[in-house]
Amino acid sequence: MRNLLSLKNLSVQFSQDNQAAPAVKEVSLEIKENEIVGLVGESGSGKTVTTLAITRILPDNAQIISGEAILRDVDLLKMPERQLQQVRGAAIAYIFQDPTMFLNPLLTVGSQIAEAVIAHQATDKLSARLRTIELLRQVVLPDPSKVFFDYSHQLSGGMNQRIMIAQALALNPRLLIADEPTTNLDVHTEKEILKLILTLQKEVGFSCLFITHNLGLIKRLCQRVYVMYKGRIVESGDLNRIFKQPQHEHTRALVRAYLRIGMTPPSAGRLD
Repeated sequence: MRNLLSLKNLSVQFSQDNQAAPAVKEVSLEIKENEIVGLVGESGSGKTVTTLAITRILPDNAQIISGEAILRDVDLLKMPERQLQQVRGAAIAYIFQDPTMFLNPLLTVGSQIAEAVIAHQATDKLSARLRTIELLRQVVLPDPSKVFFDYSHQLSGGMNQRIMIAQALALNPRLLIADEPTTNLDVHTEKEILKLILTLQKEVGFSCLFITHNLGLIKRLCQRVYVMYKGRIVESGDLNRIFKQPQHEHTRALVRAYLRIGMTPPSAGRLD
C-alpha cells in the first residue's frame, strides 16, 4: 500500500530566554493510504508538536531544525507558505481535543463550516450551506438544518466534537489528524465519537493519525502504532506485536497500565 505521508527525521525545538529546548528529536513515521495509525505517549512527549510541525502551524517560538514531511511526493516543510495554505484543511485537517477553543462563539457552527467551503472551493453561499448541512447529517447530528444555526454554547460536548469532525471533513482531506479528540468526553460519548471516526474513515476513505495517551483507544481503532517518549519514537509496529511483545520499557509501562485498569471500560470494546 502506498504511503500518503512520510515523516523523516523531524526535529523541533523551542526558544525562550536565548535558550533552546528540544521538543521533538529525529521523529520518523509513515501513514499509508486509507489506514488509521496510532501515535501514543504520555502528556508532554511531543505528540502534538510533531503533528503541528507537519503543516508548520507551530507557535512563534518553535523552530523546525531538520526533517522532511513528504505528502505523496511533496515536502511540506519546503513548500512556500502560500501553497501550504491550500494544503491546510484541504489535504490535511485536524480534530483537536477541546472544540470550544476552535469554534467561534459569536458565529453559528454552520456558518463557520460554510465559510471554509466558500474560501477553498469558490462556491456560492447556498451551495456551501447545503454542503454543510450534508456534513452535519454525515456526522449523525439530529436535525442538521436546525443545528446549522446553533451556536457552540448551545450544544453538548459530544455534539461540538461532531461539529469539529464535520468541519475537518468539509474539504475532503486525504489525512485527518485527530489529537486527543475524546479526552473531555464521557465514556458513552467517547465510544460514539470513536465509532463515528471509524465509520467515516471506511465510507470516505481518508487516512487518520490518531493521537492519544490511552493505549486502549489505540487498540480499538488502529492496526499500527508508534510509541513516543521524551520527544522520540521509541517503538513502532503492528498493534498485536506491541501488546504481546513490547520492547521498550515505556511501551511495557503503557501495556501494564492498560491491563491494570481492566482492559477497557464496560461499555467499550472493539468498534467494528
